[in-house]
Amino acid sequence: MVNDPPEPRAHIPRETPDTSAGVIAARQEFVRAQTGVALDHVSRYSFDPAVLPGNIEHFIGVAQVPIGLAGPLLIRGEQANGEFVVPMATTEGTLVASYNRGMRLLSDCGGVKTTVVEGAMQRAPVFMLADALTARNFGHWVEDNLDDIRAAAESTTHVGHLLGIGQYAVGSLRYLRFNFATGDAAGQNMAGKATLAACEWIRAHHPDRPEFLLSGNIDTDKKHSQINMLQTRGKRVVAEVVIPNDVLREQMGVDSAQLFRMRQISNVGAFMAGAASNGSHAANALAALFIATGQDAANVAESHASLTYADLLPNGDYYWSVTLTSLIVATYGGGTGLPTQRECLEMLGCYGTGKVDKFAEICAGVVLAGEISLSSAIVHGDWVSSHDRLGRNRP
Repeated sequence: MVNDPPEPRAHIPRETPDTSAGVIAARQEFVRAQTGVALDHVSRYSFDPAVLPGNIEHFIGVAQVPIGLAGPLLIRGEQANGEFVVPMATTEGTLVASYNRGMRLLSDCGGVKTTVVEGAMQRAPVFMLADALTARNFGHWVEDNLDDIRAAAESTTHVGHLLGIGQYAVGSLRYLRFNFATGDAAGQNMAGKATLAACEWIRAHHPDRPEFLLSGNIDTDKKHSQINMLQTRGKRVVAEVVIPNDVLREQMGVDSAQLFRMRQISNVGAFMAGAASNGSHAANALAALFIATGQDAANVAESHASLTYADLLPNGDYYWSVTLTSLIVATYGGGTGLPTQRECLEMLGCYGTGKVDKFAEICAGVVLAGEISLSSAIVHGDWVSSHDRLGRNRP
């Protein structure tokens, strides 16, 4: 019995350069031929695809995510000062309205105070030695040669700076966690390139010529981890406010004692669940901001980790803070320079160099606005009714 030869595999059309009108049209036709779907909406966009190399491959069109406007939000930060109208890209009904409500409350309380506490981006290689003693001594050698290792790493970048190297011992392995300042870029690629150069220098100069893997997985790229909550990945930024009890009652229909009681209950629930946050929904704010402003959306996995701390003050007012421990954002490079994303950053006064801490402060302020609004809705009892009224788009 002779088997028929397999059908030839279809290939996505490609050429160099890969963003010409001809090859884009060929890929769109390829989709129609393969699936029967005509890309009437995906194929409509307002920018020149020539700007896309470095951001995407096999381009066929755009995903048009609606952008709503929330605010103004009054921020009193070190870098972000004044009122900001905030673009939020989402398909979830009630989200923009909820954040808008929280922003109004924060503004009526005199604004949200924001502070970037620290920042670093990591790459964490692992070196493989003969045994634990050799690995320990290797760690001492790394400390003794830090200046030369730093020079090798920083030779690959004009803006990156090696802040230090953390070390972790497991058997005959030595995990090194390189910590970099990365300017206005998010910096994962920058940190990877610089760390590779450093590791190659280490292997060339250490007497054992040890093998290494560029990532031993304790940099925990694009996934949540406890080490990043404790030691910071990206920006560690705090948003805080004191809310007068009478303003809470007037605008949210709840009082500070009710919210503080909910906080204790929510803390227990988050502890039982092993959650990455003891707050409500930081990911909602960050995903909407990230999509609107050209951030790497996968970084929400790390960036949404947050710590809520609240205090019921003696006069009945309510201190509320949110600390984002691993906020990974950029105002330069990556997707931030694409036309629509750049416009959204420009709305916030955050496009270009020297603006990343300002944008981080705005992100934290928006997260706090959403925490206040949702928590109040849950306590007041209008959480479900709001979704029924604004969030039910059914075919």
